[in-house]
Amino acid sequence: MNMEDLKVRGEIGHNGEDGRSPARTPPDQVKALIQKAMEAKQRAYCPYSKFRVGAALLVHDGTVFTGCNVENACYGLCLCAERNAMSTAVSEGYRSFMAIAIAGDTDDEFISACGSCRQFMSEFGLNWEVYSSKTDGSYVKSDVSELLPGAFELKLKKNNIGSHIQES
Repeated sequence: MNMEDLKVRGEIGHNGEDGRSPARTPPDQVKALIQKAMEAKQRAYCPYSKFRVGAALLVHDGTVFTGCNVENACYGLCLCAERNAMSTAVSEGYRSFMAIAIAGDTDDEFISACGSCRQFMSEFGLNWEVYSSKTDGSYVKSDVSELLPGAFELKLKKNNIGSHIQES
């Protein structure tokens, strides 16, 4: 599948027409991001579920990080595509994300991030875009805040660490 074959339908809010926030990522860039997620999906390691997932994460300087799901016989050790892409970006020094596209082998419904990935996304902000796609390249757009209302947060205190320690 090449870029010309992708059909952007954006049935839910890609232009904000349903009351959701308008897309900040240009449609051509969204299509390219979905294409990168589809390519990443091809590299998935999923011998148990046979359910391939790819993700492509766009950061503010235009860099794209990809990830795929990686399964393990000990299911708790499996790594989702979204967390794989975000962790790679963090390891390269990025902490602010613009958009993520998710691609799977779903023809009839848009693939959705799992609850763990939604919480992981929220660690890096609630107001960035998530594009969930189908195999034909159509997609829906949400912000992280829409996917995880009431996200769990820890408020970090901004005081001097160690200021309570007295010298002897």
